[in-house]
Amino acid sequence: MALLVQKFGGTSVASVERIQAVAKRICRCRDEGNDLVIVVSAMGHTTDELTGLAAAINPNPPQREMDMLLATGEQVSMALLAMALHAEGVPAVSMTGTQAGIITESAHGRARILEIRTERLQRLLEDGFVVVVAGFQGTSSGAAGTPEITTLGRGGSDTSAVALAAALGAQACEIFTDVPGVLTTDPRKVADAQLMDQVSCDEMLELASLGASVLHPRAVEIARNYGVPLVVRSSWGDEPGTLLTSSKGRPIGHGGLELGKPVDGAELEPAQAVVALTHVPDQPGIAAQLFEALGKAGLNVDLIVQATHEGSDNGSFTNDIAFTLAEAELDQAQLVCREVLAELGADVGAGGAQLRAEGGMAKLSISGAGILGRPGVAAKLFDTLAKAGINLRLIATSEVKVSCLVAGHQGAKALRSAAEVFELTDQQLNRQTTPAGADEPAVRGVALDLDQAQVSVRKLPDRPGTAAAVCRALADAGISLDAIVQSERTHGAGQALSRDMSFTLRKGDLGKAEQALSALLKQWPGAHFEQGAAIARVSAVGAGMPCTPGTAARMFRALADAGINIELIATSEIRTSCVVPENLGVQALQVVHGAFGLGGTAVHRAHGTEAPMVAKEP
Repeated sequence: MALLVQKFGGTSVASVERIQAVAKRICRCRDEGNDLVIVVSAMGHTTDELTGLAAAINPNPPQREMDMLLATGEQVSMALLAMALHAEGVPAVSMTGTQAGIITESAHGRARILEIRTERLQRLLEDGFVVVVAGFQGTSSGAAGTPEITTLGRGGSDTSAVALAAALGAQACEIFTDVPGVLTTDPRKVADAQLMDQVSCDEMLELASLGASVLHPRAVEIARNYGVPLVVRSSWGDEPGTLLTSSKGRPIGHGGLELGKPVDGAELEPAQAVVALTHVPDQPGIAAQLFEALGKAGLNVDLIVQATHEGSDNGSFTNDIAFTLAEAELDQAQLVCREVLAELGADVGAGGAQLRAEGGMAKLSISGAGILGRPGVAAKLFDTLAKAGINLRLIATSEVKVSCLVAGHQGAKALRSAAEVFELTDQQLNRQTTPAGADEPAVRGVALDLDQAQVSVRKLPDRPGTAAAVCRALADAGISLDAIVQSERTHGAGQALSRDMSFTLRKGDLGKAEQALSALLKQWPGAHFEQGAAIARVSAVGAGMPCTPGTAARMFRALADAGINIELIATSEIRTSCVVPENLGVQALQVVHGAFGLGGTAVHRAHGTEAPMVAKEP
């Protein structure tokens, strides 16, 4: 007999008829011998309607009162579904988050789960009940120690379901929605998007952080951290859906179910080299030509960054491109780069393209779930390395990993520093990494984010602590950076040597970012904040990317053939992201999706409307 946690979203319980249909599905599953805990969202657009009512009363209502109001939506659903189950002859009991033992921190509107006291749930299951729990909510102790209703924020019902599955040790958590599962991209923009049979939690976290309308990252984080098998399925059919996989999870510790350590591993890869090309012509196809040539030479490139272009003295535009690879391949890589520059007619030397290379480097990486969603994590790493006198040559960030290129002789020190600050054990450290994902697709899915803005901070001092100071100022303002690129182009010399740093962030954080950096930049002569043109970000994600040379080149070539210029490149281990002009974002998504053969003939629809990668319900 299996214990299953099943979650039904707002569209699945949007009417009496749909609630009755869900009850019949639950009956069939119970008849197969399963114990069931059911988590429900509010009916249809109830949350939006309640929020509208609050705004009509008070445009700035207290967050505590909003929690009191919004929690009622799920309570309606849970009670009606329990009634529907009784009508089917199934013993059922409905419970609020408080009654189900979901204990959260005291943060109204965005609380994280500390623990779930499962004793009452387990007794009811043993007595043969189906337990129906209101999602999106829990309870905390207020200032006087009295219970307070809290809500979990966006994606809260998914988070409730996966957390319950982890706490109860369920065999699986099934998310029922109005689409067949997770698709390769958004079918509203790419008509031939296809269903994925499975996807890793790390891949799903990347896709979720990249703006795809998918499962909320917090739910996926819990599944990844505790090894919960997570399935996304249709409420209206019996298809198996999409399975989210993860490696063996860790036990739930005392730090809090959702407040455990965000970093669970660190690794050091020695004998690395960096190759940098500056003042490269800014035109479609340059990156494709370069990395295709490297691939044909059998060179396996690791990290790639391309800084935002900037105007030169004659008014033209140029880019800086840097990449890393094994030190043993450095000489051959330089030869290939010179050949490519010659083919482009780019003069190498003063006033033209510059080629620089440096061996004897090491790549330090920290990994964990939801790193970008916690802006203080990257800042903490950079702070720690700066205090140890370690300068960062190159930075790559993603939802599950932050990597830094440092001088090779400082690699061991950097790893020790990271281990100490994030309290990692020797078992969580890896000093010689080998690429994972050998049997996985190079690209599993593609995402488009139209809510991004591009910012450059010009003429930052090139010394330890600068990147840390910038990231710390933004983290203290609660701003997450989605891509960080340190330019290879330098200004000045000696003590006045400086570099540019570019990053992308949510459009809504632009004003906060400029304000957060204003005081810091005043300390450095010539440093200033600069907003870029309107952008879109298209990203390819796949666990097999590290083991598949030429993946990035394939993406770059698809964009070049479509005449789409790349303004910024940022890669991580399982993700390649390209920033393109905003008005070409949808076209970029379509050509990249097609370039990796992810499309098919079927169009996935839900009740006559095209469905997103996964329907996202509160």
